[in-house]
Amino acid sequence: MKLKFVLTAFLVMVISLSVNAQNSFELLSPDKAVKVSITIKDKIYYTLSHGGNKLTDKNTLSLSLKDEVLGNNPRLKDSKKGSVSKLIKPLVPLKYSSVPNNYNYLTLNFKNKFSVEFRAFNDGVAYRFITSKKNDIEVVDEEFKLAIPDDYLLHLQATGGFKTAYEEKYATTEAKDWRNADNMSTLPFLIDTRKGYKLLVSESDLSDYPCMFLGGNNNGVVSKFPKAPLTFGPDGDRSLKITNEATYIAKTKGTRTFPWRYFVISKEDKQLLENCMTLKLAPQSSADDYSWVKPGQASWEWWNDAAPYGPDVNFVSGYNLDTYKYYIDFASKFGVKYIIMDEGWAKTTIDPYTPNPEVDVKEIIRYGKEKNVGVILWLTWLTVQNNMDVFATFEKWGVKGVKIDFMERSDQVMVNFYENVAREAAKHKQLIDFHGAFKPAGLEYKYPNVISYEGVRGMEQMEFCPPDNSLFIPFIRNAVGPMDYTPGAMISMQPEVYKAARPNAAGVGTRAYQLALFVVFESGLQMLADNPTLYYRNEDCTKFITSVPTTWDETHIIEANVGEVAIVAKRNQNKWFIGGITNGHKTSREFAINFDFIEKGKTYTMTYFEDGINANRQAMDYRKKTITVHYGDTINIAMAKNGGWAAILE
Repeated sequence: MKLKFVLTAFLVMVISLSVNAQNSFELLSPDKAVKVSITIKDKIYYTLSHGGNKLTDKNTLSLSLKDEVLGNNPRLKDSKKGSVSKLIKPLVPLKYSSVPNNYNYLTLNFKNKFSVEFRAFNDGVAYRFITSKKNDIEVVDEEFKLAIPDDYLLHLQATGGFKTAYEEKYATTEAKDWRNADNMSTLPFLIDTRKGYKLLVSESDLSDYPCMFLGGNNNGVVSKFPKAPLTFGPDGDRSLKITNEATYIAKTKGTRTFPWRYFVISKEDKQLLENCMTLKLAPQSSADDYSWVKPGQASWEWWNDAAPYGPDVNFVSGYNLDTYKYYIDFASKFGVKYIIMDEGWAKTTIDPYTPNPEVDVKEIIRYGKEKNVGVILWLTWLTVQNNMDVFATFEKWGVKGVKIDFMERSDQVMVNFYENVAREAAKHKQLIDFHGAFKPAGLEYKYPNVISYEGVRGMEQMEFCPPDNSLFIPFIRNAVGPMDYTPGAMISMQPEVYKAARPNAAGVGTRAYQLALFVVFESGLQMLADNPTLYYRNEDCTKFITSVPTTWDETHIIEANVGEVAIVAKRNQNKWFIGGITNGHKTSREFAINFDFIEKGKTYTMTYFEDGINANRQAMDYRKKTITVHYGDTINIAMAKNGGWAAILE
């Protein structure tokens, strides 16, 4: 009897250990520093750690369908672990021409025909849902619940609702002050643990599904999603009013993978700038041949109101044929690949087929081709939606791409619009630059003709775009993908004396700051926002700006501090460029640059631009100097408040 009792107790213990082992998992990164611990109980719980330090604990995830919640009382069927090591060569390399994609994965398969896949990288963690349902499904909600201790610090872009162009200012707040359920932020979202780590939260492989937002709750943050719109009403010439919404956030295929939810984990702020997580989780290119996609710079007329002037402008400037030919001549002289023709090139904003007779678009395209300058045309998203055959027409005209504006929504229908545009434009070899847009989330790798997105408080906001806000951008918004910020102001002002308006638009920050933006900020299509007249008058600055590539073989971060300073070195073939920017919190900052990233045994000629002695007051004051440098040399540099430093090494 006693033996029977002992055997029974032993079996119970074995079964208990087996169940516990089956419901607890650990996944380590290849270097074993990053760890995600998963426990399956009433929900799926996970904890993120780095180097033995717990960063966020007991987070939960679930996917609510119409008739069931995947992740509530989950029943595990089996699991699979493995490793992947491969090399990605992006067609439009914004940081590196080759990106190692090494990770360990864990796939948990559950009995309700769904799975959750985790991946652990040396610089972060990602997970996604996978379903294998027979018919279409209605996704009512998705739970992304992240526990954040009270003493953590949050850097975020707060928004009052789902209708947003992602152009709100960045806010920094204590986690304990962001518990209110009414709070809402866009992605990406940066968490500072104040214990030596930062976590950047975003998403990738977004398709047929709404963008995720983050709201406050009593334990941290929780996901929020716009409902799928069902009916629309008129709302002017560039938008639609949602008149009825569904009860679900997405109606989609029952067998599919869902967007990745990812965390970049950084011990140093520079790792945020180096990360390529969106790329590593993005789908592969949808076609074999995108060789026609040509990244480059563009001269843009809107910011300076198409108003060149001076002794060489013997015509009435404006949105007309002579002015656009002048922009093409400027672009051709400095090797700028494109001009953008913004609002005004068409007779109306709702008809993309009838040009403004004063503009003569076809003659401009012909002239541009003669000068080796391509033409990109602006349209509202609504006009594109109503005229999806416009890409075929533009291909016949010889247009190189389309700047599409004013989407300002992130629901499933709008996300599908982005993909439909990318697919249709690719058929007709058209580049796409999304303005009034949400952040990049992988579509730009599936369709490399999606060359850039706005989704940022850029320089078109003029005095409302100070360096104090823009110094968060490399660490948050630009850290997840390309960004059309429209830099290049030749009239520079410190914020306390700012007074400007188009056609004499001005940038906040020093002249050297403006030059450095072309190196620091990443975009496959980089604007020159200012007037050709001013670029001609500042030819040394213009020659530097137009020498800066838009794609890179290698990126090396010299100095990085979120919201304070970013100094970045980038290589394209055998040339290095350096850009440094800082905010307005100090009158001057000094840094040391060690040239341990250039090739040994070679002498480099470095031409650099630094803030002038009076740049704290007169922001246009700068100095241009030339020296030689070698591997291992160190130089000291200084930046004024809202200042910069820019260099080219040859």
